[in-house]
Amino acid sequence: MVDVAFGSVPTPLGDVLAAVTPDGVVATAFQDGDLVRRKLLDRLGVPGVDDPGRTAQAREELAEYFAGRLTAFTVPVDWRLVSTLQRRVLGTLHDTVPYGKVTTYGDLAASSGAGVPARAIGSIMGSNPIPIIVPCHRVVAGNGLGGFSGGDGVDSKRWLLTLEGYLPPTLDWEL
Repeated sequence: MVDVAFGSVPTPLGDVLAAVTPDGVVATAFQDGDLVRRKLLDRLGVPGVDDPGRTAQAREELAEYFAGRLTAFTVPVDWRLVSTLQRRVLGTLHDTVPYGKVTTYGDLAASSGAGVPARAIGSIMGSNPIPIIVPCHRVVAGNGLGGFSGGDGVDSKRWLLTLEGYLPPTLDWEL
């Protein structure tokens, strides 16, 4: 039987939740709490377990990332919450857009070979169940930052891109 273990990490953007199955990180969230955990358990249809050992690698890597000391996640990813199309796009993003770099919605549409327009890429980024580890914040519009559904929205995206050195701290992008 599959189950999920939860752990969270305090960050400058709030407590970041990591949900881990025996196969890897299945979800992250920019907030932690009973409601967030219950919704995820309902979506997965599996029980939650108390297993700090299972979440240790994800928690450690997230803490190191937010401290500016980790540039590549090595924790395994469990893709069970995404469709085949989402997996293709998110997998391309995960595998090809490194720390400190960005791609545009249009370029990700082309490089993933998903056969969908840039607007659909935006929807896929908005439904990414594993933000930060699967770095949807690294996908920008051709004329600015674009949207972001995690944390405090575009402010969180700007913060993450600044952490990664892509944006200077004082740059004010048009939205």
